[in-house]
Amino acid sequence: MSDILPGEAEIWENFEDIVRDWLKGYGYRPIRMPIVEPEPLFYRAIGEVTDIVEKEMYAFEDALNGERLALRPEGTAGCVRAAIQHNLVASGGPQRLYYQGPMFRHERPQKGRYRQFHQVGVEALGFTGPDIDAELIIMGARLWGQLGLTGIKLELNSLGSAEERANHRVALVAYLESKWDKLDADAKRRLHSNPLRILDSKNPDMREIAEAAPKLADYLGGDSRAHFDAVQVLLIEAGITFQINHRLVRGLDYYNRTVFEWVSDQLGAQGTVCAGGRYDGLVEQLGGKPMPAAGFAMGVERLLALWQESGELEYVVEQPTPDVYVVHQGDGAQRLAFRAAEALRDIGFNVLLHCGGGSFKSQMKKADTSGALLALVIGEDEAAADEIGIKPLRSGGGQHRVSFQALPEAVAGAIYGTEMLQDNEPQGGNGQGAENGSV
Repeated sequence: MSDILPGEAEIWENFEDIVRDWLKGYGYRPIRMPIVEPEPLFYRAIGEVTDIVEKEMYAFEDALNGERLALRPEGTAGCVRAAIQHNLVASGGPQRLYYQGPMFRHERPQKGRYRQFHQVGVEALGFTGPDIDAELIIMGARLWGQLGLTGIKLELNSLGSAEERANHRVALVAYLESKWDKLDADAKRRLHSNPLRILDSKNPDMREIAEAAPKLADYLGGDSRAHFDAVQVLLIEAGITFQINHRLVRGLDYYNRTVFEWVSDQLGAQGTVCAGGRYDGLVEQLGGKPMPAAGFAMGVERLLALWQESGELEYVVEQPTPDVYVVHQGDGAQRLAFRAAEALRDIGFNVLLHCGGGSFKSQMKKADTSGALLALVIGEDEAAADEIGIKPLRSGGGQHRVSFQALPEAVAGAIYGTEMLQDNEPQGGNGQGAENGSV
């Protein structure tokens, strides 16, 4: 787990602002779920014979009531649980929802992957056709373009229906049993519990066996084929290039039909930056009425690593610069300094109030290095007269004093080069103009 320090945290905020605008452009609305959920929720949703549940989930017993709880390893299960619990789809029709925040998995840390990691998750509940599958994928392509990311490739597959997977499973198990002596320990353990996951093994020694295994595509029925073909047509029409990957099965049991991953070769062995698909059976599986659903999740740390390497981040890591820096000395001056700072913030200026004492000389040095356009200088003489000294820091002109009542207009005039508009509502932000017109 890692800290996100100032400098880096501003990059995160910038990324989150871009993501919110991007999702709003597609009609998605925010939802926020608890970080802690009942442990059985993930058994029912993800599947008991998965790496996440078997090896990676942080689960514990509530000391007060003995309930088994877990830190959420992913967001879909909690989002669907919330939609069922609050009757969202039945009361409001199909829902486009998104969330962002920390997830937790006890796995080996590597580049862009930590035990506390962050995801943006998108869930479309109540949509039946292949159009929503295609939209979810096209959304990703748009975001990569907005971030200036290149080299992210799309892999696509269909898992068909539960019945089609069952038919494929029979053939797959028979094939793998014939290769028993060549299977690794993990594949042998999963052979009868979750054989489909063997196809997605990260062990290079299993690659040849997986490539020669019966393909699920050969067991798809007419409806599943038509759905998958329609998704591909929409992607081609949108100019999205992709590769069919028959080994792509995803690590969560709830998926059916369309599954996809956006992958990059710039992040080492774990190159997936965004993945998802359709999960039509999950809502009913968690106690709701049968409902189609699809979604995806993307790893924030991985995307930020790619964004940083792309060279597109220089403009967002600058230190925030105040419009005004307030220096003061003496008890009365301190009280007036607080009043002055708040009066300027009331009308939109960014104000840095000196704290911690020190001489006027040392405070003025800090005012200068802050990048502020003006310094307000308040000593005991100014405090006694209820006046404030204004000293330009980035232009010519000497220090002069104004009354407290005249301060807002005087500061605006000094920063913008003229008097304020009658509404006295500048935006601040180092001369970016006033809210209701040019000054």
